[in-house]
Amino acid sequence: MLYSLIRKFFFSLDAETAHGIGMSGASFAHSAGLSCLLSGKVPNCPVEVMGLRFPNPVGLAAGLDKNGEHIDALAALGFGFIEVGTVTPRPQPGNPRPRLFRIPEQQAIINRMGFNNGGVDALLANVAAAQFTRRGGILGINIGKNFDTPIDRAADDYLIALEKVYDAASYVAVNISSPNTKNLRDLQRDDALDDLLGRLKAAQASLAQQRGRYVPMALKIAPDLDDTQISAIADLLRRHRMDGVIATNTTLSRAGVEGLPNAEQAGGLSGAPLLAASTKVLEKLAATLAGEVPIIGVGGILQGADAQAKIAAGASLVQFYSGFIYRGPQLIGDAVRAIAAARVTTPR
Repeated sequence: MLYSLIRKFFFSLDAETAHGIGMSGASFAHSAGLSCLLSGKVPNCPVEVMGLRFPNPVGLAAGLDKNGEHIDALAALGFGFIEVGTVTPRPQPGNPRPRLFRIPEQQAIINRMGFNNGGVDALLANVAAAQFTRRGGILGINIGKNFDTPIDRAADDYLIALEKVYDAASYVAVNISSPNTKNLRDLQRDDALDDLLGRLKAAQASLAQQRGRYVPMALKIAPDLDDTQISAIADLLRRHRMDGVIATNTTLSRAGVEGLPNAEQAGGLSGAPLLAASTKVLEKLAATLAGEVPIIGVGGILQGADAQAKIAAGASLVQFYSGFIYRGPQLIGDAVRAIAAARVTTPR
């Protein structure tokens, strides 16, 4: 009830302006000890994935807190893990505004943010100031390439970012699937992906030896893939022994929002219309991977049943972003309870 009133105010504002005010408000609520009024009690539902123990399987997807400025405030709402970024080696402004659009009739969002962020050094300063990881919280750091780095040099950016975030991250997410950086999705093609994963895994092994700590690495993929592409990616995930895969990013499709205001805007579509497509990719991945690589299910989660559907389709963890905008912090507890209830009722 409280969030529904807050949302009316936010939805009267430009989407990106509302985002900034909302994030600042979450930090204020946290500092005032009021976070529990927004989220309620979130039950324990521990799970071990990628060698990490999560207090519950429901996380915040990358994109909401690009610079890691609100980690403690978001964690206080009950998320089992937080993923910040996407962060690039150098700061960049992203695409011109306006670049974030709501489609409330279908609980959807279109964004063409373009990896706007303050750069990896600024993010690391914010992470160092947060209490969350010092208290054992699980923090994913999502990395990408700068917009002006040629696609044939993209691996250089990922390697720079990986080395810089390695010590601060619980796991690293490699974003090659945003539709808002020119040619980025070309990295999902067989040869390009084979080369990128080979270089990243070699760097991960070297860093683990140097630092005395192994940090898992997950690949984030698009929903706009056919079965042949999904199978090829799954084969590479297995071959390179990736620690996880995040399925999926936003979609270029406009199925489900045709003809609605803002549906013609360029960018990636997220929210409720993405649920079926992203879950289909997840199911195909799960069938092909056969448990060899854990999957984080993302896309279209607007209620607890959606989160459980991702788990039933083969995910070990789930994340959301757009659902958090439409449903608020209550969605965290709803999702955890739905997953926990299914664990109890599912025969072992």
